[in-house]
Amino acid sequence: MLSMTGYGRGEYKQGGVELAVEIKTVNNRYLDVSIKAPRIFAAHEEGMRGAIREKLTRGHADVFVSFTDKRQREKALNLDEAAARAYVQAAEKLIASFNLINDLSVTSVMRFPDVLKAEDVTAADEALLAALGCALELALENLNKMRLAEGEKLKGDMLSRMDVIENLVNDVEKRAPMVAEGYRVKLEAKMKKILEQTEPDEARLLTEAALFADKSNIDEELTRLHSHISQFREICRESIVGRKLDFLVQEFNRETNTICSKSNDLEITRLGLALKNEIEKIREQVQNVE
Repeated sequence: MLSMTGYGRGEYKQGGVELAVEIKTVNNRYLDVSIKAPRIFAAHEEGMRGAIREKLTRGHADVFVSFTDKRQREKALNLDEAAARAYVQAAEKLIASFNLINDLSVTSVMRFPDVLKAEDVTAADEALLAALGCALELALENLNKMRLAEGEKLKGDMLSRMDVIENLVNDVEKRAPMVAEGYRVKLEAKMKKILEQTEPDEARLLTEAALFADKSNIDEELTRLHSHISQFREICRESIVGRKLDFLVQEFNRETNTICSKSNDLEITRLGLALKNEIEKIREQVQNVE
């Protein structure tokens, strides 16, 4: 089981390239990735997202990339001959028109705007991309180690609460058969009081008790709750469980609400409210699970 909350950092230092990737993740219903990286990696952000999607299925991930390039890299200059020719022709025209001294030199022409342009180095080369891949992989690995450790803690907490839920369901199961009999006793006492000591019709009492028992029967709900408990424990053995557990918790709430509405018994209602309290605590934890 993996938590959606975690932090991972990966570093690469080799051949004059120092690059670091940090990933912070928090809860989110779907996978949402935000990348903050230097412009040199702008064309490769989709590839980074693809690598992240292979490791994460839900949550919001903030990814930060920083690097230092200490390599001695040769820089090329591109000559714009058309621009140089235009400057020279303009200078010759000025010399001819105003009888000026021709002090035009190669150095002066090279200094004119746009004659020489430095090679565009805004794109990442293979060494930088290799560094990015290594650092990102390491960051994801460290992130998932932390998420796994946190996920195991969440699993332990949820399973312990599931034990509490199972005990409460067992208590409801023990109490349920007493409800119909208690109703029959109360009904008999009430009828005796109304009829002033006259013995009430036993057949009518049994009929009323049977109708009440049928109306307040919660056997199906209890059976489904036992099934949900078993399923919950099975699902907790898997890695990606968030959506399954989220659906199952909704079913727990549905059955518990039905029990509370049908029981017409203070003790079962009390147990039902205790059940809802534990289910809500599990629901909160499920929101943290991938």
